[in-house]
Amino acid sequence: MEKLIQKAQSLIESLPFIRTFYGKTFVIKYGGHAMVDEQLRSSFAEDVVLLKFIGINPVIVHGGGPQIGEVLGKMGIESSFVQGMRVTDQETMDVVEMVLVGKVNKMIVNFINQQGGKAVGLSGKDGNLLEAEKLLMYDTPQADRPPEIIDVGKVGVVRKVNPEVLRSLDNTGFIPVIAPVGVDETGETYNINADLVAGSVAAALQAEKLILLTDVPGVLDKNGELLSSLPHEEVQTMIAGGEIVGGMLPKINCCLDAMRGGVKKTHILDGRLAHCLLLEIFTEKGVGTEILF
Repeated sequence: MEKLIQKAQSLIESLPFIRTFYGKTFVIKYGGHAMVDEQLRSSFAEDVVLLKFIGINPVIVHGGGPQIGEVLGKMGIESSFVQGMRVTDQETMDVVEMVLVGKVNKMIVNFINQQGGKAVGLSGKDGNLLEAEKLLMYDTPQADRPPEIIDVGKVGVVRKVNPEVLRSLDNTGFIPVIAPVGVDETGETYNINADLVAGSVAAALQAEKLILLTDVPGVLDKNGELLSSLPHEEVQTMIAGGEIVGGMLPKINCCLDAMRGGVKKTHILDGRLAHCLLLEIFTEKGVGTEILF
């Protein structure tokens, strides 16, 4: 009986959070280890379905870099990277779209539906959701010459989000799952970083939260301790001091850009932790880093 009472108490403790977030939109970037481990996939799907049933509108944006690399390798297409970006010619873009839209997206839709949800897969082409433009990258400038443009092919950035299709799906009980592929005004297809897509979608929807699942616990201080809450002013100080570097830096900048666009709060979570979404959203301290604007 004591265990049953404790379960009831846990539900009661989550009530203020449920009341606060009822009817709100959460944009969740899904990737990393949480997308390849079977048990973590199951717990993620359960969390998303639960959010929907208690009145929160989750919107999922997913990556798929390792899956793309695996298929390219099997096809004998060599991958090369510039400043962390995959150089994407037309042949590679065809594979990227096939893997992201045709394989990874449908896999995520399937396991959410298996947990009782109603997920619908989309790419940026559907409903003209993601209008893209080519990413312009520059080499490191030398003292005696200006920086030169580096052509990484069909890699894009989000120019505009048209969220009407997402609102229609949310209002009819469906969970949108978005592959980060966009199209420009000429109909050219581009691969876009999933973090950037998630941030742009969150801003377009004026989401309550943007949540990025990663393969690290969150943002750590100089002693390696997890920062559960981080005001944006401190973020700038940590960047200037070299405490936030590497792969965490673009994620932090994505969060800041989303909040400048109107997103209320952003979170960086360890997707390797089962039910990390519920633990972050419905507990006082949470399990990752919450960035405040």
